[in-house]
Amino acid sequence: MNANQDDFIRSLSSKSLGYFVKLAHNLNYTQTARILGITQPALTQQIKKLERGLGAPLFYNIGKRVYLTDAGSIFLAAVNNIYETMIGAVDNIQQTTLASTGLIKIGLLATIEDQVLEDFIIHYKDVQPQIEIEVSLLRRRLLWNDLENNKIDLAIMYLPDDSIKNWKLYYSKKIINEHLVLLHQNPQWKQRKYLKLKNTLDHPWVTYPDDYYLTDLLHECFKNQLLDPPQTQGRFASPWQILHFAQKKDYYAVLPESFVLANQDQVHVYQTLLDPKIKFEISFVYRFDKLNIPRIAEFLKCWDQFIEKKSYRERLQERLSN
Repeated sequence: MNANQDDFIRSLSSKSLGYFVKLAHNLNYTQTARILGITQPALTQQIKKLERGLGAPLFYNIGKRVYLTDAGSIFLAAVNNIYETMIGAVDNIQQTTLASTGLIKIGLLATIEDQVLEDFIIHYKDVQPQIEIEVSLLRRRLLWNDLENNKIDLAIMYLPDDSIKNWKLYYSKKIINEHLVLLHQNPQWKQRKYLKLKNTLDHPWVTYPDDYYLTDLLHECFKNQLLDPPQTQGRFASPWQILHFAQKKDYYAVLPESFVLANQDQVHVYQTLLDPKIKFEISFVYRFDKLNIPRIAEFLKCWDQFIEKKSYRERLQERLSN
């Protein structure tokens, strides 16, 4: 773009473009001027100004009739595209500023028990039927990457997470305090409420893969007790795979209490807490500016109301009883 073109584009106004579009549709100077509430010379002056800037005539006359030139047709198409783009932008802005319409994208850590979230989304669609909800199951790194690159509005993840270094732009909202439960088939431990970590090292384990949050958390806990991590005979991404493998092979496994509570009818082994207790939390994580979007703020407010009457654990247990 040269300097003259830049100056011309900067000089364009919605008024001059509106005059041009009206004349292009009516192809009559007198009628168009009357519709616009201006004099015909004023309309002619605006059109001539556009033609000087473009360096080409936009209209021509044959007798008393007015026609668009080829340049005029090209310019009309361009102006219509500008209007469509602006209308789309205005529509998007209005959608963004409404609490009752739009899309909410949620990234859910794939290992998190999601039954209460499913129940809430069903409830929320009754409250806000025009809101679209998109939930993606993601691994930790991809979840954080999508949050960082604004591909999702809300992340549901485990915290604290030392792999996340820059928290300046983010806010976390706790959903539930969580801890790991040891699953085993040792009848001698049946009545024990807690079990020392060191007592679990004489038996094979099944765990999540090595780069998963819960495996890192487990290894860190063993390390803090000056113990080597347990001997692992299998690694699986799904808590269902871990549960099935542990029960079939008589291996030890640890799973989040929320998963164990929600699926008691499928858990056919003993459940014992570890000493020290391996604690963490499930939280919403989102950018600070997301609260300025009404549908996001309304979603989180509705979540608080949903969970206020019954705790997360009570809802899990209720789900099981149903």
